[in-house]
Amino acid sequence: MFRISEMFRAPRFALAACLLGSLTLAPAAQAADTLMMATTTSTQDSGLLEYLEPMFKKETGIELKWVAVGTGKALEIAKNCDADVLLVHAPASEMEFVKAGHGIDRRQVMYNDFVIVGPASDPAKVKGKSTVEALGGIFTTKAGFVSRGDQSGTHKAEEKLWKQAQITPDKDSQYFSAGQGMIATLNMAAEKQAYALTDRGTWITFADKMGDKNPLVIIVEGDKALFNQYSVISVNPAQCPKVKKDLAQKFEDWWVAPATQQKIADYKLKGKQLFFPNASK
Repeated sequence: MFRISEMFRAPRFALAACLLGSLTLAPAAQAADTLMMATTTSTQDSGLLEYLEPMFKKETGIELKWVAVGTGKALEIAKNCDADVLLVHAPASEMEFVKAGHGIDRRQVMYNDFVIVGPASDPAKVKGKSTVEALGGIFTTKAGFVSRGDQSGTHKAEEKLWKQAQITPDKDSQYFSAGQGMIATLNMAAEKQAYALTDRGTWITFADKMGDKNPLVIIVEGDKALFNQYSVISVNPAQCPKVKKDLAQKFEDWWVAPATQQKIADYKLKGKQLFFPNASK
């Protein structure tokens, strides 16, 4: 499969190779029972896709291949007709994508939340505060903040939070753009003793792998502004005639089925639930 790993195991392909592979699949990989998905890094880094994929194949007979990138890049891949389906988490961008005619049948499948993490010493003294108050404290104390900076769903959520706080972070002295996925961003935040916004699923995976060596802790959580919705979208066959519409429909139906929703709820790491199904809501 075309999977990207930033930290926990040696990647089978470099990012460029993964993307190239997704754009130029060999003829054998384009069999009628193979579906190409573009998705966000959190669904892979959390281990969710590797958990669900064997069950999906067994129950549908469809082989699922995917490329895991930021949501912005995933949407671009789909616009270029290089994917059949999407699993992403940037609602505003997704709605624009559908409104522009690139996607159809957007359906909610699960959610988790974002958290702001930072050094255990909490130099900005914002632990337990609201998101707006925390960002204000980080800004006024000139504490470091590491952004994904890649137009991913997490990056878009972060930009929205800064806007809600009516703050433009100082990109010369305190704001660092990783330009990479969530694991790389968390690694940079750990190295710089800085704050960062992350989805909880990836955070749980990161914290588990780092163990006692992890210098970061959750600083802000539980704010309604940190809600993180994931949805599936089929690429519109009217714009991409070669898209596998029937397989994409089966993919979406499988994700919202009660049995699959229960599988999502059952997926845990060290007893912690990473995603919460909400297809029926």
